[in-house]
Amino acid sequence: MTLALTRRGFTRGGVALGLASGTLARPAIAASEPIRIGWLAALTGPSSTPAIGFDRGVRYAVDKINAAGGVKGRMIELVTRDTQGDPTKAVNATQEMISRLKVHAIWGPTNSGESLAITPIMARFKMPNIHPCVVDSLIDPVKYPNAFRLAPSNGQWDDAVRNYCLKIAKAKQVAVVGDTTGYGTSAVAASVVAFKKDGAEVVYQAQIDATQPDVMPDMLRMKNGGAQAIVVWSVSAAMEARLFDARATLHWDVPFVGHPAMGTGEIKGLVAKAENWDKVYIIGYKSCSFDASGKLPERTQTFVDSVKGKIELDDTSLWWVVSGVDVINLVAKAVAETGSSEAADIIGYWNTLKDYPGLFGDYTYTPQQHNGYPTNEVVMSKANSSRAGAFDLAPGYTA
Repeated sequence: MTLALTRRGFTRGGVALGLASGTLARPAIAASEPIRIGWLAALTGPSSTPAIGFDRGVRYAVDKINAAGGVKGRMIELVTRDTQGDPTKAVNATQEMISRLKVHAIWGPTNSGESLAITPIMARFKMPNIHPCVVDSLIDPVKYPNAFRLAPSNGQWDDAVRNYCLKIAKAKQVAVVGDTTGYGTSAVAASVVAFKKDGAEVVYQAQIDATQPDVMPDMLRMKNGGAQAIVVWSVSAAMEARLFDARATLHWDVPFVGHPAMGTGEIKGLVAKAENWDKVYIIGYKSCSFDASGKLPERTQTFVDSVKGKIELDDTSLWWVVSGVDVINLVAKAVAETGSSEAADIIGYWNTLKDYPGLFGDYTYTPQQHNGYPTNEVVMSKANSSRAGAFDLAPGYTA
């Protein structure tokens, strides 16, 4: 379904000019047509948890910009497709957005399995694309000069997780599991290689279907293998909750370490007991972490205060919401600064960003580097410490 928050036709002056001359001059059209942003979102299905959070920030930002008069008078029109986490649906939606709907930029998809399928398509059409997908190969300025990453790469995530397991939790024997999506498969493979390279023993490695109702056989294999930490790469909160419950049933005091989805507020309603969510540590960010005095960074706190009563934050991760805000602002800023919504102009502007002050982080892009998130902003957090979607730092961790 196409969701257009605001549609705006040609200005009265533009129409009058067109009628007088017999055609609508291009500058008049460009000055009045909406800025169409495609939003490829897995809003339903087993991988929907992140997209629901992103979506709240996206819609808030679009509404705010449009309420203030748009971008130099041009309204933002959001074109949303629910991909359900299905790469085929993502491909079909991408082709529709490019060929029929004529969007100016695309945000998403929200998981790497989909992005692996559609990134070459968008590159072929030189479509400006920003996504939060972490698989390293998705960003290649030579093959995909149109594609930019908003979040850290999986390599940055993996480094933070591995550092926590090996140097802080002192776990030399680990289990590494993920879901069966393209993301889960590639993330597990990369993580296993990195752990082994650093001298750890991977005692169990598996892909678990996110809809699998009984995860106890996998948990028993991890326990019998002597795992001292379980590393999880999945966006499925339901699957993760089942793993936490199975750990509790086994009375096993092993930590879970890994994907931010393990910290979504949705898990609170999925685990059998609240304490089953203890000893779970997730990738986090300085911008969305409380300091020792319980305060967020000033920029983040100002945003949280401003959306109180407007955006629900307690059942999601704050970084998903603020990322959604940032990406809309990045498209709007490109159009405002260049005076154009042409693909080459948007891409060209993004390539000039240096420490661009977003809510999620300060982004830097060059023509040679489209991984824009600073590594030093990646931290580890306590999954069940969320307040307004932000987290306390994990025990033993220092930023």
